[in-house]
Amino acid sequence: MSESAKPHHPHPQGKGEKNHGSDFSYVGIDAILEQMRRKAMKQGFELNIMVVGQSGLGKSTLMNTLFKSKVSRKSVQPDPEERIPKTIEIKSISHDIEEKGVRMKLTVIDTPGFGDQINNENCWQPIMKFINDQYEAYLQEEININRKKRIPDSRVHCCIYFIPPTGHCLRPLDVEFMRRLSKVVNIVPVIAKADTLTLEERDFFKQTIREELRANGIDVYPQKEFDEDAEDRMINDKIREMIPFAVVGSDQEYQVNGKRILGRKTKWGTIEVENIAHCEFAYLRDLLIRTHMQNIKDITGSIHYEMYRVRRLNESNYGCSLGLMFEIPIGTVLESHTQASKAQEAL
Repeated sequence: MSESAKPHHPHPQGKGEKNHGSDFSYVGIDAILEQMRRKAMKQGFELNIMVVGQSGLGKSTLMNTLFKSKVSRKSVQPDPEERIPKTIEIKSISHDIEEKGVRMKLTVIDTPGFGDQINNENCWQPIMKFINDQYEAYLQEEININRKKRIPDSRVHCCIYFIPPTGHCLRPLDVEFMRRLSKVVNIVPVIAKADTLTLEERDFFKQTIREELRANGIDVYPQKEFDEDAEDRMINDKIREMIPFAVVGSDQEYQVNGKRILGRKTKWGTIEVENIAHCEFAYLRDLLIRTHMQNIKDITGSIHYEMYRVRRLNESNYGCSLGLMFEIPIGTVLESHTQASKAQEAL
């Protein structure tokens, strides 16, 4: 066979690669997106969600509905004398969820006993302590000399706060909890069991809650000051107009118009959980998972955790002890401290 007749075997093209031929102007910077995707797929993702609200508001059911899985166990009915916990308990349940090759470690943190006592004074303190303990654990891992390549992230990324569907106004407990906790964690308020309200009652209740949040200086997620550009501001303004989300949760499936849907069956019909004409569950799911999950995690790391780290650095001799611990020049420690203080002032 002559040289010209020999078959030509080009270099095999990698999956996802483009054949640019002799285009010498092409550098290949766009390939970094594919590199980041492959790396993220290997590592997987982490999301830690805390649910807070009094008993009977459907916290476990809503979490199971959000992730279409039994990610939160429903409370087992305790003995009558132990029906209401004497103190707030913190229970964490972790699950590995996989969808279309994407793996996520989901941790749901429940707070049984919150708001169930006759005297609920300072009932937010165990929750505040838990959140700060996770920041402290992350900080201690960061300052280790031989720290792990990837620090396990147990920080609470989002707190879903369940408001009882009273239709009137926020309780003093709701106001005090969100006022204190909004400074250390991303809070997303929801009206639980919103199907108990008429549409008019629901709209009035939502408007009343928004006014009370503004009057008490409570900044829930997404916070205005963290909008990065005009496009973000426009998207987040629409979300802020919907807060708090009026939601209905259900893990029961029903047949409606030939389709199987998640819903709640009543005498007058079936409430479809994912139908935006019935409730705002779909908007909450989009916010937490489909559109803002990474932003929620970024704000946790760069704002809430950073504020905690700054406070720890400002404690007496803490920065100096770090410098001595690692034999780092004190100027380096002070420079880091100054930058952290500027970040806090910017907030």
